[in-house]
Amino acid sequence: MAYSKNPHLPRVRMEAVNLVYQGWNQRKVARHFGLGSGTVSKWLKKDRNWGLRPIDTLSSRPHHHPNQLKPELVDAIVKQRKKRNRCAEVVHKELLNQGIVVSLSSVKRTLKRKGLIRKRSHLKRWHFSVARPVAVSPGDLVQIDTIHFLLEGKIFYVYTLLDVASRWACAKVSMRINTHNSLRFAKEAQRLAGFKFKMIQSDHGSEFSTWFTEHMGKLGISHRHIRVRKSNDNGHIERFNRTLQEECLNKVNFNPESFQRAINEYLPYYNNERLHLGLHFKTPLECVQAIG
Repeated sequence: MAYSKNPHLPRVRMEAVNLVYQGWNQRKVARHFGLGSGTVSKWLKKDRNWGLRPIDTLSSRPHHHPNQLKPELVDAIVKQRKKRNRCAEVVHKELLNQGIVVSLSSVKRTLKRKGLIRKRSHLKRWHFSVARPVAVSPGDLVQIDTIHFLLEGKIFYVYTLLDVASRWACAKVSMRINTHNSLRFAKEAQRLAGFKFKMIQSDHGSEFSTWFTEHMGKLGISHRHIRVRKSNDNGHIERFNRTLQEECLNKVNFNPESFQRAINEYLPYYNNERLHLGLHFKTPLECVQAIG
C-alpha cells in the first residue's frame, strides 16, 4: 500500500491484525478492508504488541543516501566545531585549510543535525536600523545604554542616557533591566531634559527590543539600533559611562543606594558646570541654551 499520512491508519492496522488473531484468514481481512492480502501480511510482521496497540506509520525517509557525508568527515566537522566553538563559516574554512574538502552547506547541515547550532528564537524579531541622523540640535540623536555591576553574586544596573549634540546626560540605578524599565527611564529622562527627543539609539540588548521600539514610536520618538558589531556607533554614551564610573561611582561605596545618591549629586555638576573639550570648553547646559 502507498505511503499515507492518514492519522486513522495506525488504528485500522491494529483492527486488521486483531481480526487475524481472532481466526480470520488474511484474504478475508483484506477483502473486509478493501486491501491486498500482501498488505495485511506486512502489517502482521510490523506488529509487536499482539494487536493491542496501533501500528504506527513508518517514515518514508530513506535510511541512507549515495552522496551522504562519510562518518569520518562528519566526525571531523564536529571535532573542529567543539575545539573552539566557532561559527560554521570559520569551521568550513579551517577544514579547507586542513585539506578536507566539504561544502559550507554540508557543514551547516551537519552542525544543525548534531545540535551544535543554536536556533534563533521565533519570538525575536530582526532589528532594521534606519540611517543615523546628524546630531546638530539637542534631541536629534540620544544614545541610551546600561552598565552592569556584580555585588555579592547579584547583578544590578545603571541606566545611562546622553544627547550627542549637547552632551546632556541622565542616569539611574535599577535592580533589573527589561523593556518596561527602559521605557520608564527614557520617559523620565525626557521629562528632565529641556528639549524634545527625536531619535534614541541603543545596542541590541534585550532591554531595548522591539517592544521598546514600538512604545518609543507612540511617544513620537524614533528608535534606532546600532549596526551589529559596531559598538563605536554608541561611542558617546560609552565614553560617558567611563566618565561616570571614574568621576563618580568609583569614589563611593559599592552598592545601589550609594550609587544612586552619588549620581543625584554628580549629574547637576556634569550638566551645568563640567566643561567639555568636545564642546569647546562649554557645559551641556550652555549648548542646550545656545543651540536650542
